[in-house]
Amino acid sequence: MIYSQPFEISELLSTFDLWLKSIMPQWGVILVECVLIAVSLLAAYSVLAMALIYIERKISGFFQARIGPNRLGKWGLLQVPADVIKILLKEIIKLNRVDMFLFVAAPIFMISASMLAFGAIPFGKGLHAIDFNIGVFYVTAVSSLGIVGVLLAGWASNNKYSMVGAMRSGAQFISYELSAGFALMTIVVMTGTMQLSQMVEEQRYVWNVFNGHISSIIAFMIYLIAGHAETNRGPFDVPEAESELTAGYHTEYSGIAFGFYYLAEYMNMFIIAAIGTTVFLGGWMPIQVSGWDSFNQVMNYIPSYVWFFGKTGMLIFFSLWIRWSFPRLRIDQLLNLEWKYMLPINLVNILLMVILVLAGLTLR
Repeated sequence: MIYSQPFEISELLSTFDLWLKSIMPQWGVILVECVLIAVSLLAAYSVLAMALIYIERKISGFFQARIGPNRLGKWGLLQVPADVIKILLKEIIKLNRVDMFLFVAAPIFMISASMLAFGAIPFGKGLHAIDFNIGVFYVTAVSSLGIVGVLLAGWASNNKYSMVGAMRSGAQFISYELSAGFALMTIVVMTGTMQLSQMVEEQRYVWNVFNGHISSIIAFMIYLIAGHAETNRGPFDVPEAESELTAGYHTEYSGIAFGFYYLAEYMNMFIIAAIGTTVFLGGWMPIQVSGWDSFNQVMNYIPSYVWFFGKTGMLIFFSLWIRWSFPRLRIDQLLNLEWKYMLPINLVNILLMVILVLAGLTLR
């Protein structure tokens, strides 16, 4: 049986690039493509965030034995657009005795950090806005800028709830960023590269989560826990604990400023899952088995972006499952988990991976 090649968006983009080069100079091609890429990323960012909000509401309803959004539009599909319009039209409340410059700059920091990391994700074959040779280092660095927006919000709001929430978030983010970074570095040690596209290509037959034996499995588990904690989602949502801190660091925000935090929270969940998919689960690469040519041909028939979003969606579902399955941790329990357990395990695990690589025991 002969299977035709799947439609890849990268092929359409290549054709468009050749057409632009035929009608305008090189600098014009670069300018037009940069503008189109920026607009496409912004559009994808917004659409994915809205989709994630709807998906979480439906999955939350499933776990809590209720329906979820079901009134506005068929299956409640128009509920999220209605909420977006509501946020955009809401008044931005003017507060007294706040540092207005920092108060306004805080959500911009948050959304910018999220957007910078989002732009470096390989969504499919050829669907990579920018491909740094230090991609893992880049996404780790720019995603860390988000904590600046959280701390600025807590300080500038002149509100005790906001300040306590910001301090909790700062302690939590800085702590679990170490474990997430070390987990990714474990795979960098194994693959010998930080370039995300090269990592994906090298996982053609063996995903990294299985390539390094027990060491890579431990790294994957630690990354999932630390990444979930970095997004401030239950059971790690102590910075926004409603029963204690109202809404935490964004208590005083309203309108579009609050919308920026809301948007960034959902996109950070997607980014954590997307990086986990790229580094550990083969990214957009289909399931391939060496020597099984017919099977591989069938798997190749599925477009690469379908594989990527399928794997990422699986990790997002797992994140939502965890959120609605466990009670909130206390701040001392949360920090003890990181500093007394996860970080020491991570350090030993990196050493174990170095030994496996030097001994030539990885499956590559």
